[in-house]
Parts: sequence; C-alpha cells; structure tokens
Amino acid sequence: MQIPSKYVKTGGGIIAGLLILLLIGAGIAYVKREALLNSALQKGIAKAKKDYNLDVKISRAHFVGLKTVAFDQITVVPQNRDSLARIAQLKVGVRLFPLLLGEIKLAEVSMQDGWIHLSRKDSISNYDFLFRKKNADTLQTSKVDLAALANNLLNQMLYKIPDDMDIRNFTLALTDNDRQVNLHTQMATIQNGRVQSSIQVNGKEAVWHVQGEVYPDDKELNLKLFADGKKVELPYLEQKFGLKLNFDTLSTQMKRVRRSGGQLKVSGSWAVKNLLLNHSRIAANDIVVPDGSLDADMIFGENYVAIDSSSVIHLKNLNINPYIKYTLSPHKIYEAKLHIGEMDAQELFDSFPQGLFDSLDGIRVAGKLQYDLNFYLDSAKPDAVIFDSRLRNKDFKVLSWGKNNLQKINASFVYTPYEYGKPMRNIIIGSENPNYTTLEEISPYLKNALLTAEDPSFFSHKGFVEESIRKSIATNFKEKAFKRGGSTISMQLVKNVYLNRQKNLARKIEEILIVWIIENGRLSSKQRMFEVYLNLIEWGPNVYGIGEAARYYFNKLPSQLDLGESIFLASIVPRPKSALYFFEGDGSLRPGLRGYFKLIGGIMARRGWAEPDTNAYGFYSVRLKESLRRGTFVSADSLGVDTLMNNADDNDEGGMMLQIFGKPKPDTIRAAESEKIKTFQQEVQKTPAQLRQERREERRRLKEEKRKPN
Repeated sequence: MQIPSKYVKTGGGIIAGLLILLLIGAGIAYVKREALLNSALQKGIAKAKKDYNLDVKISRAHFVGLKTVAFDQITVVPQNRDSLARIAQLKVGVRLFPLLLGEIKLAEVSMQDGWIHLSRKDSISNYDFLFRKKNADTLQTSKVDLAALANNLLNQMLYKIPDDMDIRNFTLALTDNDRQVNLHTQMATIQNGRVQSSIQVNGKEAVWHVQGEVYPDDKELNLKLFADGKKVELPYLEQKFGLKLNFDTLSTQMKRVRRSGGQLKVSGSWAVKNLLLNHSRIAANDIVVPDGSLDADMIFGENYVAIDSSSVIHLKNLNINPYIKYTLSPHKIYEAKLHIGEMDAQELFDSFPQGLFDSLDGIRVAGKLQYDLNFYLDSAKPDAVIFDSRLRNKDFKVLSWGKNNLQKINASFVYTPYEYGKPMRNIIIGSENPNYTTLEEISPYLKNALLTAEDPSFFSHKGFVEESIRKSIATNFKEKAFKRGGSTISMQLVKNVYLNRQKNLARKIEEILIVWIIENGRLSSKQRMFEVYLNLIEWGPNVYGIGEAARYYFNKLPSQLDLGESIFLASIVPRPKSALYFFEGDGSLRPGLRGYFKLIGGIMARRGWAEPDTNAYGFYSVRLKESLRRGTFVSADSLGVDTLMNNADDNDEGGMMLQIFGKPKPDTIRAAESEKIKTFQQEVQKTPAQLRQERREERRRLKEEKRKPN
C-alpha cells in the first residue's frame, strides 16, 4: 500500500519541526549551561548541608568543551568533624549518548592534588553520614528483588569507571584512634582499558602496584595487586582486629555477566599467591597458602543469592566444589554443599595449607579419599535441619607418622593438662602410675552412667554421631548461642591427648580429622580408648582420672563406686570445676541435681544397666567425704542455684551437656573451698607403695567375688 504524498510531506514537516525545536532547546541549554551548572551545584551543596551536615565549597566550576566539567579548589568538611576532602583540580567528562537515555557514564576523569582523610576518634567519625538512615517515610517497604538490585549496583560501579583516567598526587589517609594508614599515589591512569597505578604506603614503608585491564562496556575486568620486593601487608588489620595478613599477589577477574529469566549470573575468579594468615580464632600458627584460587559463578535471584556448584576452590592438588545459597523470603534458609572427588589420600593431605593442622605435619598415607557435605537449615523449621557429612575411603592406611604418633594411646604415655595456657603437672597414663585404673577395675555403674550421659553409642559409632551434631545445630540456632555440643568420647579424647587447648577453627577441624583417622584406621580398640579417657579427663580442680576422682570425692577405689556416686561423677564431666558446689554443707547433694539422677538412672534402667528405682537412683545416698564438707548448711538460694534444664527430654540420650548450675557467688565460699582443696591434695599424696598395696587388695577382692557361685 502506497502512502499518499501529502501524508509524507505532513509527517516530514512535523519531524523537521521537532528537530528544529530540539536544536533550539540544545542551543539555549548550551548558552545557559554555565548558569544551569551553577544552579545545579548550589542545589547539591544545599542538599549536602541539609541532609548530611556537610559544608561543601567549590571555588570555581565551568565547562570545558561540550561534555566536560572542571572544578577548582573543592573542600568537604562535615559539621564539627575533621576535614574530609580537599581537591585542587578535578575534571569529569560524560558520554553524550547514554546521557540522552538518562544514564551517566564517565568518559574521563582527571585529578590533581587530591586528599581524602577518613578519621575516627572513639565513636565519632567524619564519615558517619555515609551510614545515616533515611527518614522512615522515604524507606521502601516492598520486597527487594536481589537480581535487580545486584544488577543496578554492578552497573553503577562499572559506570563510575571512566574510559580515560589521569590522577596525580592523590592521598587517602585513614586515622582510627591511634592507628594510621596513609596511601599516596603519584600516578594512577586508565588508557585504552589499561590500568596502571603505584601506591606508597605510609611514606616509604612499601610501594604497591595495581595493574590490569578494565572494560566497563563489556562488563569485564582483570586486576592484580602486588608490592615492590616484598609482600603486600595490611598492618591495620592486625592492629584493629588481631588479623595478620600478607601475600605476594592478589588478583581478581570478572569474566561474564548475564541476566536472564529473573536471574543475574556473575562469573569471576580470585587468586592469591603465598597468602599468610594468623588469627587466634583461626589457628595457633601462621597459615600459609602457597597458591589458592576460586573460580566462582554467583547467582542472584529475586529473593536469594548463591554460589553455584560449578564453582571450584583450588588448593594445590585439591579441587573443592562448593554450593552455598542464602534465601531471604518468605523465611531465611541456609544451604551449603561441598564435594571433593575421589583423589589420592596423600595428595589431599599435602594440599592442606601449611600450619593449619600442626599435629598431622609429615604424615604419610595411602589409599583414596572422597568427601561430601550436605547442610540445610530452614529458620522456620530448625529442628528439621539436615546435616550429612561423609568422608569415604578406599584402602586408606597410615604408612608413617609425622609430628604426632596417633597410636601412642596404645601404650603408656605422659599427659600434661593445661589451665589457662599453663601446664599443671605431668601424669603417666599407664600402669606405672599407681592411680591408673584398668577398665575391668572400674565400677560398671560409673562406666555405664558416663556412657549414658556423654556418648551412648560410643562402642558402635566411628567417632561421630550425626544425630547429636544435628540436634546441637538446631538447639544452638534456636537459642542464638552455643548451648549444646555434639562431641563424642572419641572427640574429647583426641582433644585432650593430641591437641592444644586453644579454641579455634583449625583445631576443631584437626580434631575431626584425627578422630576419623583413628576410628576408621582402627588404630586403637574402643576398650582402650575408653580406658584412657576415664584415666585422663578432668573431674575437679587438679583432679585427673577416675582413680583420683573416686578418692577425692568419696575416699573410694573406682571399683567401689555405687550407682548414685557414679551418676554424680558423670554429671560433672562437662563442668568439673563446679563439682563441689553441687553439695550441701552436710555433704548431701543439692536438690537441683535430683532431676538429672532420674533422667540418667531411668535411661540406664531401660537398658538393663540398673534396677528400676522410684527413689532417684541413689541420689539420697550420695555423701561427700567429710574432709571436703563445709560443715554448715548453706541454703541453695545463697549459692545462686539454677534448676535442672526444664526442657530435658528422657529420650535425648545423645551427647548430653546439661548446664545445671550457674556460677556461684564466690565471696561466700571461695576461701573455705580453697582450703578444702589444699587439704585434699595433701591427703591424696599417698606413697606409691601404699597405692599399689590398695590396688593389689582390690584385685584380690574382685577375683574372690568372681569365684563365688552365683
């Protein structure tokens, strides 16, 4: 169909008229641009003053050409704060076409003699306006689309990267109370996508370099940071947070950004050479990662953010596939998966960062290993948490030991307990020690009570009870604090025998690895492990092993302990230093412990380890030996007693760590108890000959009982 010529002429006239009007408007804007610029600046300065209490001054602002604005002598001073910024000369140019579409993309930035100072003194800083919340009526209450938010933030970041940049003589200073960091660059440039910058750190302390490429339009970048002749160090982190951190080279790369189907996927990588970390919560030693990298695919959805399972963590020969997802709504959900494919066991051990697992240094192993972790926690249903951790092996065995011989528990060895980082005394765990008690010489009541309270499935599991760990995760999440642990007897034994007592992440992982090696390698029998455990754990102030404990509290041998005494001793394992506070002045037990006796005794009765008893399973017959009694009755209230946890469940038999009592008021009893402890320590120091004689008599008694007809 042919359009009549008169319509073509009419349309052409309209378009021509619009173009003329547009040109006229552009001409007026060009002529008035200086006035428009100054008007916009005044509005911006007024807004900064009103909203943020910032005093902004600009000596002069003017256009240079069509798309570049130049500023002279800029100062920014927060009210009643230190000066924030001073810039002698600044030029900013934008791209015209994106500007017509309402987007501001920088074409060029040049700066001469710039200075920014971030300062904080106690709780007062000159940059707190950056974190000031907007008024409630301006806040958006609708659900946030994380994919859209991440895309907008990424674009805003990329749009601020200019095509060309030339910065000369710029200083960024940070003052945090008495800590100071000063970063100064003589030159920082971007030309044709190439980035070059040299940074002087604290004068002549170090020189850093940033090099690489940036292509904002393609959403790609590749940058690396390194130093001249030394490592890049961040002493501020050590001063502020106690974190020692340095490295040779750090690099980052953004490879692809794609948005489709309501998702934003960002593919990138991060790599580090010779990274050194040291923090008390991570490990006791310096941790060194010679070569580590992460190839990550990050996914942002409407209500979640995730690291996809296609991502790979590289540590020497070790490749780990992580999957992490955090869902915001309708309620928070935490998901994590790890996968390490089957690989040579020695390669796995060799890939561990240096200094991470001190006890395993130098170990030689054979066989194959594979690991998988599956974790899922819905905040609306924490009791349904999923925790599945599996380290599979094929023909795994230890060829030779490194720093620690993990089979040393099979023979006599010296155990040194520590208190607050200081050694208490050396204890021989073996027959050379008169207090050492074999498993056969320990009352069955004590063994079964302790198993019931601490680790009911000890003789059947392989070091870990996933159900107990799962329950501890759920409990701790609901309480928002560490209220329940999931340690087995195997884990407690390894912690005491092979590891330092510092609480950090590396030590906990090392504990798990050693337990797995001992249990799966069958390096020791369960009977021997239980016997060693009973002979070295702490039962009271400077009381170690069941031989000392039975004498300390009841002046008995371990074989003579009755049901009530055994349940009491099992109850104090999680908090041995509080044991004496469980007694009244006359030596009887305080009422708050009765519920624990009924709980543990009831479980033992159901298992055939004790006779059913309606009288609290020996609770009323327990008596502390006379030399440790206070002599006068002290009411429970004066000692600040907490009752038995009212949510204890008779069926909750896994790893019970029942926190029964709170901290006592020290002024009322500390001095008296100190004298009692000293008296006990003098009393139990019998000669080795006396202890051996008691042991021989007890063995003879046990043999005679076995000979008696049933």
